[in-house]
Formats: sequence, C-alpha cells, structure tokens
Amino acid sequence: MLKEFQEFISRGNVMDLAIAVIIGAAFSKIVDSLVDDIIMPIIGAIFGGLDFNNYFLPLSSAVNATSLADAKKQGAVFAYGSFITVALNFLILAFIIFLMVKAVNNLRRRLEREKPVTPAAPPADVALLTEIRDLLARK
Repeated sequence: MLKEFQEFISRGNVMDLAIAVIIGAAFSKIVDSLVDDIIMPIIGAIFGGLDFNNYFLPLSSAVNATSLADAKKQGAVFAYGSFITVALNFLILAFIIFLMVKAVNNLRRRLEREKPVTPAAPPADVALLTEIRDLLARK
C-alpha cells in the first residue's frame, strides 16, 4: 500500500495539481489586495465613497452600527456587500486568468508556426517498395 501511495504521489499530474493549488492560493491573495487596495478605492472615489464591504441589512433590531464589523458584534446581519466584493474578486481573477491563457495560446501558436515541418518517414513496406522501384528503374 505504501508503494502504491508513492507511485500515486510521484505521478506528474498529482505534483502539477499540488503546485497549481499553492500558486492559486498565493495568486488569490494578490487579487484580494488588488481589489481591496486598488480597485475598490477607485470605485469608491468615482461613486462618492462607495464601500461595498459595509453594505449590510440588520436581521435583528438590536443592530444599529454603521460598520459591518461592529454590526456583526451586535447581532445577525445579511452582509451582501461582502458578497459583492467576493464576486468582484472572482470576476477580476477570471479575467486575469483568461488573459494568461490567451497569452500562452498565442505563444503556442507562434511556436507551432515557426517550427519546421519535417515529413514523416514512410512506413517500412513503402520504403522497401521504393527501393525496389529505384533498383528496377536503374536496370
């Protein structure tokens, strides 16, 4: 069982997936920072101080705070602003990944166009028949 586990782990696909998950987690932090620290302040400035993170509906009459963090301490809240921020993070991440995949596909196409096309060697029987034909043509 240990040997099978080692074979499973040592497969290229498993290692590629593990690396992709780790890079994806790090990339997620970059996108979160991009949205929270760069894009949302610009959107807030354009729309007059708009901050989606503090948009919520109180689900209890005891909640009277103006910020989401304080409101959560007072009781249950429906934090739809956080959802909008997460959805925006997803859209930005999806767009960035789209651009990356598009760049890789363009690079692959360019490399395929530049690669010289060498004709495949004919099968052995065709090569043999060609040699026989050439020998007969010389006689």
